[in-house]
Amino acid sequence: MTRAVCPGSYDPVTIGHIDVFRRAAALFDEVVVAILHNPAKQGTFTVDERGGFIRDQVADLDNVRVEAFANRLIVDVCTELDAQVLLKGLRGETDFSYEWPMALMNRHLTGVETLFIPGDPRHEYVSSSLVKEVARFGGDVTGLVSDEVRAALGERLQRP
Repeated sequence: MTRAVCPGSYDPVTIGHIDVFRRAAALFDEVVVAILHNPAKQGTFTVDERGGFIRDQVADLDNVRVEAFANRLIVDVCTELDAQVLLKGLRGETDFSYEWPMALMNRHLTGVETLFIPGDPRHEYVSSSLVKEVARFGGDVTGLVSDEVRAALGERLQRP
């Protein structure tokens, strides 16, 4: 069985993330969406909320599961899960420049290989941090996140 791990904070999960999960599900026997978090840092959404958003959007995919991990190296998560592949979606060359050294370090540490999957060019500009910034100032993030995430962002980030 080939198992891939898709790591990220997913705060919040975007349409770009979901696109990668769905495409990964077609390539691997099992995909583990690994929500990585630092309990000392407060995100916009709790880890449970993030997991719920993701589970709702991949509920039709039998081979995708969502798990959370705190204060751990992703290579240790891969070892624990017996995952052969780390899978990262790339929006463009900036992502590649950021991800490349981590991929080499991860391979050095445990031998786990990182595979990059190009994101859909229609979503190249979509990032969790940019979505939160736009939502914080009342901008419309329809189509960048699910309706459920959009509503939750509106409630969570409303300006006084």
